[in-house]
Amino acid sequence: MQIILLEKVVNLGNLGDIVKVKDGYARNFLIPKRMAKRATPAALAEFEARRAELENVAAERRAVAQSVADKIAGLSVSVARKAGMDGRLFGSVGNADIADALKAVGFDVDKSAIRMPDGPLKTIGEFTLDVAVHADVHANITVAVVAG
Repeated sequence: MQIILLEKVVNLGNLGDIVKVKDGYARNFLIPKRMAKRATPAALAEFEARRAELENVAAERRAVAQSVADKIAGLSVSVARKAGMDGRLFGSVGNADIADALKAVGFDVDKSAIRMPDGPLKTIGEFTLDVAVHADVHANITVAVVAG
């Protein structure tokens, strides 16, 4: 299916790009979240008429995300979990746990924004993780997993 992107989508394209994606991805995810529209001649004409407005909205969102990222950058949060004698956790610390810890500090970050390239944390220690506040804006935080 051919679609017009109404905002930047990671690994797909930027605002205004016309891309071909699988039908289910467009129908079930991109179009309901108002991230894209079908690439029909009428939709193309409407997009070109609203292009400046959409670019301004995208710039405002990016500016807000940048201010949040500046506040979060370098932040250290602590998560307590039961652990064995060798420092391994009984269970793990996932992105939902880290999002809850950030919420307790005062930052409302979606759990899907927390990037954990090595998977859930399963040992005690300090870990540096990436938080994708926006498609273009990332911040590093430090997560300290302690025995508790």
